[in-house]
Amino acid sequence: MSAPKKVFGIILAGGEGKRLMPLTADRAKPAVPFGGQYRLIDFAISNLINSGLRQVVVLTQYKSHSLDRHITQTWRMSSLLDSYITSVPAQQRLGKRWFSGSADAILQSLNLINDERPDIVVVIGADHVYRMDFQQMVDAHVASGAAATVAGIRQPLALASQFGVIDADAETGRIRQFLEKPTDATGLADSPNEVLASMGNYVFDADALVAAVEADGELATSGHDMGGDIVPYFVSRGEAGYYDMKQNEVPGSSPRDRAYWRDVGTIDSFFDAHMDLISTLPVFNLYNTAWPIRTQSVNAPPAKFVRDAVGRIGNAIDSIVSQGSVLSGTHLERSVVGPGTLASGGSTITDSVLFDHVHVGQGARVHRAVLDKNVVLEDGATVGVDRERDIERGFTVTESGLTVVGKGLRVAR
Repeated sequence: MSAPKKVFGIILAGGEGKRLMPLTADRAKPAVPFGGQYRLIDFAISNLINSGLRQVVVLTQYKSHSLDRHITQTWRMSSLLDSYITSVPAQQRLGKRWFSGSADAILQSLNLINDERPDIVVVIGADHVYRMDFQQMVDAHVASGAAATVAGIRQPLALASQFGVIDADAETGRIRQFLEKPTDATGLADSPNEVLASMGNYVFDADALVAAVEADGELATSGHDMGGDIVPYFVSRGEAGYYDMKQNEVPGSSPRDRAYWRDVGTIDSFFDAHMDLISTLPVFNLYNTAWPIRTQSVNAPPAKFVRDAVGRIGNAIDSIVSQGSVLSGTHLERSVVGPGTLASGGSTITDSVLFDHVHVGQGARVHRAVLDKNVVLEDGATVGVDRERDIERGFTVTESGLTVVGKGLRVAR
């Protein structure tokens, strides 16, 4: 019997996340809080760890302090079995320059692969919300004989222009073309109203990946991007296979959430992903204990709901409330509240996302808003109620009407 393949995990976490501003003004995109107590990076790491990977590096670059701290404090593995999860900053090993793309990040970090000498390298992004068993994809990759395998998830044909689309040959299992945000995509043979969109997750034979990024590094015309340059390189050689997420069976998943995948690259998609968490039968279920999403344990008391000083009774409907939060006579509905949030009597929070340690004063109102950590609403203040006033105060307001208040701001009445 042949020895099992040695698999090494690389998480690409150097993205700036400009479309999530102001949430990324002071942190890397993978460090943005999500779902109350998590960070976006936790979904990528949890999927790899639950899949059996035990050697994982996180390549960081942009404003990475809070991300590095979170990984260091949260993701501790036993060195007895040579297991680790570690963040690796841009090291300028190839000259005085930073990463110029995701492929260049791997090129500048080839020492990590050379040190471990894996057979297979799994490369994934750090800022998507989903569950996936990567061991199943690795097994399919090995069986296919491909040098590279791209994970695809079925998306509506009408949304094809938002994704990299895989033109797959079902008979050979190979990718015919990799189309970047096409406007004329055709549907799948077995589902004409759907396309196979790239998830940004890849499995490579290690030696093939090294050769590809080294060749790409010599091309002055390349964008040095995994999806834009490395995948087309393998496609042109007939060495790129695809993996349909429809095949992936995650323990504990239900038909409702088993193929869930959300790119939270914009404020609107970030908000929508939160709304997916809070229904009675959520589209994405945080409570799947068979495939847990792990994160840092918060040293805080339980959440508490109490009457306010004049006896008003608050309530919480279709919402998530994190540890250490105290809601006093507050009406909370269709919202996600982060750790340590304090909401005072007569306040109303609806259709909103609050990060850590937000303070909502008496009679304050929050509607269709995202409040970053340490935001303070004075008594009677409003956010998301008057669009024009929010714009005048310098808050970010999306076309759909979501208001975003940046970290640590104080909102007057």
